[in-house]
Amino acid sequence: MGNIFVIIAFVAYALVILGIGIFSYKKSKSMNDYFIGGRQLGSWTTAISAQASDMSGWLLMGLPGAIFVSGLTESWIAIGLFIGTYLNWKILAARLRKMSYAAGDAITIPEYFQKRFFTQNPVIRFACAAIIFVFFLIYTASAFSSGAKLFNYMFGTDYTLSLTIGALIIGNAIVMWGWSMGSLIGMVPLYIICLIIYFAFGVQKKLKL
Repeated sequence: MGNIFVIIAFVAYALVILGIGIFSYKKSKSMNDYFIGGRQLGSWTTAISAQASDMSGWLLMGLPGAIFVSGLTESWIAIGLFIGTYLNWKILAARLRKMSYAAGDAITIPEYFQKRFFTQNPVIRFACAAIIFVFFLIYTASAFSSGAKLFNYMFGTDYTLSLTIGALIIGNAIVMWGWSMGSLIGMVPLYIICLIIYFAFGVQKKLKL
């Protein structure tokens, strides 16, 4: 019976994501819309979705696992990330937003650096792309792996099959729907968490009465 409720919740969540994807697809009219949401997403949506993407699998599975294995000494991971994230948004985010627009409305980091230094030499673009590819490949692989392990634990599906299905779904969604979809989807877990906290406090209050 418990598995049925899990499956129902998962299907409902998937339908919400599908609806967001279709909505984002219809709104995307240009490359600017596809890559950066036409610069119309707003600071809160951008920040929350970026952090939801950045802290996905490792925060839910990696960090608790590290603390379980090695103890509270592993909490330095969260402290270091918090400091780095704060400095990133405090020092870089707003400046990069303004400078990327001033530099010919650049929509990617490689394009921004190329326009920022007024050069047509592709070395800067290729170097940035190579760095992004290598490090994000590792991060993306860990996210896919954590998602496959979650499916394996919840539904008992084969790890390789779960990994393949997840990669196909996410890959196709990103290619078709772009950054707007990713940003709006990043907001969904926040709303779910807020609702859970709200109802949890409500239930606790009633039980005390």
